[in-house]
Amino acid sequence: MRKFFSQVWRVITFPFRLIFNIIAFPFRKIRQFHRFLNTEPDEHPLGEVFIDLTQNADTRQMMWEQVDDLRKHLLRALIVLILAVSASFFFTQQIIEFLAMPIGGLKAMVAIDPTESIGVFMKVAIFAGISLAIPYIAFEMWWFAAPGLRPHERKMGLAGIPLTFIFFIGGAAFTFFIMLPAAMPFLTSVLGIKTELRPQSYFSFVTQLMFWIGLSFEFPLVIYVLSAIGFVKPKILATQWRLAIVVIAIVAAIITPTPDFFNQGLVMLPLIFLYFLSIGLSYIAYAGRKRKQVEEEKKAAEAEMETF
Repeated sequence: MRKFFSQVWRVITFPFRLIFNIIAFPFRKIRQFHRFLNTEPDEHPLGEVFIDLTQNADTRQMMWEQVDDLRKHLLRALIVLILAVSASFFFTQQIIEFLAMPIGGLKAMVAIDPTESIGVFMKVAIFAGISLAIPYIAFEMWWFAAPGLRPHERKMGLAGIPLTFIFFIGGAAFTFFIMLPAAMPFLTSVLGIKTELRPQSYFSFVTQLMFWIGLSFEFPLVIYVLSAIGFVKPKILATQWRLAIVVIAIVAAIITPTPDFFNQGLVMLPLIFLYFLSIGLSYIAYAGRKRKQVEEEKKAAEAEMETF
């Protein structure tokens, strides 16, 4: 009889329990996420991990679980990227018209290949989709690495995710509004030869330049986060600035679609500025990390004194 009444009570209260669970669901997730952000990770020295990989079957199993977890993160990022590219098809035409403004619009270009316009459309759509998906891709990478980070490091990484999109768009805007107006008149007037621009060559030039400069603008943010975590020390960045300029020159030569020194110089200058900006941000982040370590050691010492 008790079982019967229990079943009746469950049926009667089911709508109320369902409504309660729906209302409570976001609050539970927020509480779980807050707990996740503030949970201290298990300490596993790197040397011990390598030794365990050769001797402990459980450690090897854990490693393969991490590889499988990484695969899931990459798969979700790929799905979102595909969705972002698909969504960008609806406004790709407007983006193409906007990107053609520095040369007088689409009418200023001549296509000589029947498939050239389709290729340009797909290229710009992929560029727009990648730009839209960058925050989520960064979130998936943070989500994968977060269990091994300390609470402060997790929060720093999470706060940096929206900034990745802002920095990328800032780099693309710098390319479009500053670099292109300076580069296009020079490129189209060398030797006094009239240049008829092809859509394929022009949009390849613009999207590649905007994409790589946009990524390079992420460098100060990455250095700041890595310095706050403790992976990068500002002193090393400051002492290796000559080598960095050589590397920047090589990267600029690779990024720039044209072989002329003028455009390579336009790419090098902001990259050099970003590198020295990264050094300053690294010092700020590293000082904050040291100060936090001192405070934690002081609190630990005070707690130890109270126990005696």
